[in-house]
Amino acid sequence: MNTQRLKVVIADDQTLVRAGFKMILESQADIDVVAEAADGNEAVEACRHHRPDVILMDVRMPNLNGIEATSRIVAHESAAKVLILTTFDLDEYVYAALRNGASGFLLKDVRPEQLINAVRQVIAGDALLAPSITRRLVERFARPADELAVNHTAISSLTPRELEVLKLVARGMKNSEIAQALFLSESTVKTHVARMLSKLGLRDRTQAVIVAYEFGVVGGVRTNEG
Repeated sequence: MNTQRLKVVIADDQTLVRAGFKMILESQADIDVVAEAADGNEAVEACRHHRPDVILMDVRMPNLNGIEATSRIVAHESAAKVLILTTFDLDEYVYAALRNGASGFLLKDVRPEQLINAVRQVIAGDALLAPSITRRLVERFARPADELAVNHTAISSLTPRELEVLKLVARGMKNSEIAQALFLSESTVKTHVARMLSKLGLRDRTQAVIVAYEFGVVGGVRTNEG
């Protein structure tokens, strides 16, 4: 039986970090690390050459940083999902990367099982990782809603149900959790999420979280974490 394997590129200027993540990911039968990159330029080139499903992207790298590399990869309409690797001290850089098209972020002290799950989650379209950190990040760096008045038309185009779904997405909830909260089927929730993203012109759920905070759709995220 021919199983589709996930292709991953690891971009980080620290050799030991790359080696550690590679060892963790390649312990899985369905994941291949097809290339490593020591800077942003190498990451962009690796993406063009290998067409990976996921790129683990460090922020601070020589020659070309992870933010600019992410922007270039997205601009070339790559299908690859970019997961930013960072320490919490790099909040503002992570936020910039998310706005430039990254699909999520991971802390560098991530546990092995979290790294593996994160790769699979972004492929499945669940771009929200570590809800409590997402909340702190976006609350700290999101712009006030009145600076985005030009985009209020898009928000107002959402149906009440789509707006409700947006609020729950911003809380870091997966489709299954939203379905349970709203007493809907997962397929119905998936449809609402797709329509919401389409109306707002967003790439994925992570960008939906940013928009929700920028417009004041949510004032805080409830999470089961710490």
